Amino acid sequence: MIDRIGIIYAPLLALAIGIIISASPLKSMEIEIGSYKNHISRSFIACFIFAHLFLVFFRSHANPVIFRQHQIQFVIVPIALFGGMLLSQWMLIAMAVLAIAWDVYHSCMQTFGIGRIYDAKAGNDPNVGRRLDLGLNILLYAGPILAGATLMLHVEQIDHHAGESLFFTAVPAFAMQHQRVLTWLILGVGLPYITWYVLSYFRLWRQGYHVSFEKVALLASTGYCSVYTWGFNSVGQAFFIMNFFHALQYFVIVWKTEGSNLQKRAGLGGKRWGRWPTLLGFLCIAVGFGIWAEITQNDNDVVFIIITLVAILHFWYDGFIWSVRRKEV
Repeated sequence: MIDRIGIIYAPLLALAIGIIISASPLKSMEIEIGSYKNHISRSFIACFIFAHLFLVFFRSHANPVIFRQHQIQFVIVPIALFGGMLLSQWMLIAMAVLAIAWDVYHSCMQTFGIGRIYDAKAGNDPNVGRRLDLGLNILLYAGPILAGATLMLHVEQIDHHAGESLFFTAVPAFAMQHQRVLTWLILGVGLPYITWYVLSYFRLWRQGYHVSFEKVALLASTGYCSVYTWGFNSVGQAFFIMNFFHALQYFVIVWKTEGSNLQKRAGLGGKRWGRWPTLLGFLCIAVGFGIWAEITQNDNDVVFIIITLVAILHFWYDGFIWSVRRKEV
């Protein structure tokens, strides 16, 4: 049940919540804490996003097996990146812009990874259909952004952080000038690819591939939600919807894989009641970081650097600390 609500159908749940918010007073209600002021729904999703970014450290640094495998990436690189952004304004801008672009790729890779887990659980070779799934997930997530109504929202984010850098401001300008071309390019590539994807998996099925209902349902719900929200943004809640289900899935994944380890690290291993206080601590730490990051992100450069560093490390670490092929999940 948790898998279905928190992972497989999380996109549809997020879509329903987004539609409800758009038709309720929550859309315009504001929250004010000291100098901080924002709409409640925007504050919530921002805190939720920052909280899920922090969760990666429960896997990377709190898991001794994973930590021993990548000590340079987990110790030396964060220190070097923090120092670089602190000393170089250009590097700080570069990392902020990279985080925005990387977020799109990272999000589709999460769905890709979950689908590969369901494939492995169905008894399939983790290498079979891997490239097919990779291409489809990039298309389902990035395609509606490039071809749809929210492209300008993304390039405006990049433009906001680009400052006076001609290198980074060139990207939003190019996207704005060529959106119609991008739309037809996505349609021209996307529709034939989906057809090829289905036919390729039909051939694999005839060769013994076991179709995973969970993977099919996950791709269908994600694809529908992505096209409906990124492509049209008809309820004006695209960022809320897409980021809500992505963060929710990540909370479920990290807890399901690291819950037992965290319980042992907390000294509660073997205690039947120990899972609940561990879960509470897990949520409080992550949510606490999320609230702090949202409220203080504009206070000074050091806070912004820390938040940017957490985002970059989250995207990077996720690329190698979860591996179906190495049977780590």
